[in-house]
Amino acid sequence: MALFFCIFALRISVLSFWKYSDMETAIYTAAQLMERIQQVGFLPLMGVGIDGFSADEMVDDDCRYVILPDGGWDWPMWKWKEQIIAEGNCAYGKFFAGKAGFVSHEWWPDFCNYRRSKSAEPAEGSVEEAILFTLREQGSMITRKLRAACGFTGPKMRGRFDGYVTRLQMDCRIVTGDFVYPHDKHGKAYGWGWSLLTTPEQLYGRDACQPGRSAEASYGRMMSHLRRTLPTATEQQLARLLR
Repeated sequence: MALFFCIFALRISVLSFWKYSDMETAIYTAAQLMERIQQVGFLPLMGVGIDGFSADEMVDDDCRYVILPDGGWDWPMWKWKEQIIAEGNCAYGKFFAGKAGFVSHEWWPDFCNYRRSKSAEPAEGSVEEAILFTLREQGSMITRKLRAACGFTGPKMRGRFDGYVTRLQMDCRIVTGDFVYPHDKHGKAYGWGWSLLTTPEQLYGRDACQPGRSAEASYGRMMSHLRRTLPTATEQQLARLLR
């Protein structure tokens, strides 16, 4: 029996080391980034305080943001997110301290379950309720049109409205389903793209947001997974990632 537990502990230790060391391998393609998201389960797009734990820090230097000689820009990693979202294996939104990132579909039910338990349903007559009602009615909308539909058309309204949308994403009530780009007179897409917002129920189905366990159980499962995946991170850092 003692030998069994020694072997089991060694297996877990090797698995954890493999996961962590594998994250140090630079990423060159969207497919590799998709694989990494499935491996780690939760991956911020940019840094959130855990050294090396973001898509931007994991990709090769050639895949990061660069200003071109003609004044334009190129950022392969930024463009990959559309392909990754279209693949349908992860959720994308402002999930980590108000910053964008990915959550794999394997872990989304627990993540959604826990996050929603930390905040009440939007109150009747609130701005948040109006936003969700509009999205449910329309299916999906880019932020600019959603803002107008909710009556936020006056001066200095954009920042206030974006704050509401960010909080709803942090609560896992809104996700990005795609990106929409303006086109020039030659039909070529340009710019950073607009998030096409929707609800996770509409995009993934209601069952995908209900893991069938308590919020505390979901939190425990996620923390156990992150401890194995990020053995050098502190408990406080892991808790902040899920908070």
